[in-house]
Amino acid sequence: MIAEEAWVTLENAYWKAEEIYTDVAGTPCLVVTVEDVFDQSSIPVSSLHVSVNRRSLDSQQGVSQISVEDAVNTEDIHVAFICTENVSHEDNIRTFLQAGKHVCVEYPMTLNYKAAVELCDLAQEKGVILHVEHIELLTEDYKQLKKEVEGKVLQEGTLHFTGGALKPGFGFPAFSGIARLTWLVDLFGELSVTAATMEEDSGTNSSKMTAKLLTADNKSLTWIEERGPGLPRAKNINFYFDSCTLTQIPPAPRGAVGLFMQDLIHFSAKLAGQVSPEELQREKTRVLHCLELADRIQQLC
Repeated sequence: MIAEEAWVTLENAYWKAEEIYTDVAGTPCLVVTVEDVFDQSSIPVSSLHVSVNRRSLDSQQGVSQISVEDAVNTEDIHVAFICTENVSHEDNIRTFLQAGKHVCVEYPMTLNYKAAVELCDLAQEKGVILHVEHIELLTEDYKQLKKEVEGKVLQEGTLHFTGGALKPGFGFPAFSGIARLTWLVDLFGELSVTAATMEEDSGTNSSKMTAKLLTADNKSLTWIEERGPGLPRAKNINFYFDSCTLTQIPPAPRGAVGLFMQDLIHFSAKLAGQVSPEELQREKTRVLHCLELADRIQQLC
């Protein structure tokens, strides 16, 4: 591993990433998470520049360090990729939008709804793209689940997520776990929050958030976000329909293209003007709706 939390340029784009790795030959490779290493053929080393926030980084095979200020002020840098702790997303997005740069940020965009609306308005004012990565909608198992759900009439359902204890800086569970909320909105449409509770045990560093939701047809959904040391990372579903019950996420083979690369291709299509205004608006509406729901859940807790 070369460094943590670095700015990386990739053909006129800066990437504020969590980790930069070298491959077996010692060549720098960019990753967003450990699970998704980009193929070196798609990342010319000659196009990489890095400015590290937490530590110094010497030049590595022509990969040199520059300052964040230079990244913001350089005219031939057009795009910023932001992949840091959730708590710092808002400030980083605002910095680059104000400089007239396009931004791609991992979810959640912000840790409150009001700030997200402000940033969307700022992007529109500046005439740039603000893209929120939601790879959970691109997984093969989710695509299969969506096919299973399509055409069925929901009666009630539960989505229960478990995972390890959250690290500092990731925010309230309704925001850090917004990928699960996005699943529910994408599957069942616009939702409202009727109740929410939060159980915490500081002694064991564990927590359990339970949110009660309603669909537009007044069907009940329960979302549980449970975290603690040793808990397996898993999503458990119980969706009751008029015709059947789904209690397992359908298994699916891993896709040929990595999740983050799929998202990068979609973002690139936006930059190239290949995504319709209608689709852009639908995506923006979904992102803001989920953040508004998360905000309401936090208030009720």
